[in-house]
Amino acid sequence: MAPRTRTPASRRTVRHRLAADAGLLAVAATFVLPLAWVILSSVDPRANLTVRIPDGLTLDNFDAVLTPEITFTPLLNSLLLCGGGTTLTVVCAALAAYPLSRFRSRLNRPFLLTILFATSLPITAIMVPVYALFVQVNLIDTMQGTIFFFAASQLPFAIWLMKNFMDGVPKELEEAAWTDGASSLQSLVRVVLPLMGPGVAVVTVFSFVMMWGNFFVPFMLLLTPEQMPAAVSINEFFGNRGTVVYGQLAAFSVIYSTPVILLYVGVARRLGGGFALG
Repeated sequence: MAPRTRTPASRRTVRHRLAADAGLLAVAATFVLPLAWVILSSVDPRANLTVRIPDGLTLDNFDAVLTPEITFTPLLNSLLLCGGGTTLTVVCAALAAYPLSRFRSRLNRPFLLTILFATSLPITAIMVPVYALFVQVNLIDTMQGTIFFFAASQLPFAIWLMKNFMDGVPKELEEAAWTDGASSLQSLVRVVLPLMGPGVAVVTVFSFVMMWGNFFVPFMLLLTPEQMPAAVSINEFFGNRGTVVYGQLAAFSVIYSTPVILLYVGVARRLGGGFALG
């Protein structure tokens, strides 16, 4: 049997596949290398800006940053800000998405397009009037004011996501609940939201992650150092000194990333799940 020869078309396909694989490897390296640097440098007693295997492992970097001033208080502030903002965002998004999904109106499409446009507005473009407004209403340097602005900044995209997920819940299930005497709010809480668990999980994770990594908003709206979240305190501690201790910076980054990782793990089952109609 004669060996099969490759045609020009098959050779082009192989070259294209190799080029695509090389591109994917390059993209993966851009994500893996910073992560590898953070993990390795956090246990390296002589960490620098290069990615290398440590000569010896140490936990001194973690011991140096695990203090109330550096880590515990900023992390608690971050959890309060992001947890409160995420809760407010999810509740308001569900209440706003329900009439958009269940009732037909000529204003639905313009409203959704306005929401989509609002998601494209950069935060930096509106911070000056927001700052002036917060000064007038005495919300500057307050946790509740920052929580409100966090929720307001994430609400447009959260409504858009929640509405699209809510469209997938059959309306006939609500009609059965209405027949039993349930109100619209009761059917939303007891029927719709339990069936769109993956959608609620997506909105929760997206909102929390966007708030958790936000540096500019709390930097502008909070003035007291004791109220600063971890996203700001990492800049204050490591940026205002003559030299940067990279090992401690990496250790703080590992600790700072832990709540987000735990949140992903906690909702992973809902993110991949479907409607529980049984």
